[in-house]
Amino acid sequence: MESGPAIFAGTAFALFGGGLLAWTAVRLRHREPVALGVNPVASAMLASLAAVGALVLGVWCFTRA
Repeated sequence: MESGPAIFAGTAFALFGGGLLAWTAVRLRHREPVALGVNPVASAMLASLAAVGALVLGVWCFTRA
C-alpha cells in the first residue's frame, strides 16, 4: 500500500525528465534555442542536467517502491 506514492512520484519524475530531455534534443538538432535570450550552451546544459536529475529521481523512487 505504501508503494503507491513512490510509483506515482517515480512515474511523474521519469515522464518529466524524459520529455525534457527529448525536447532539448529536438531543439538542439534543429539548431533552435533552448531558452530565448540565454547563452545557447548554458541553456542546453542546464536543461539537460535538470532532465537527467529528474530521471535519476524517478529511478530512485522506483527503487523505494
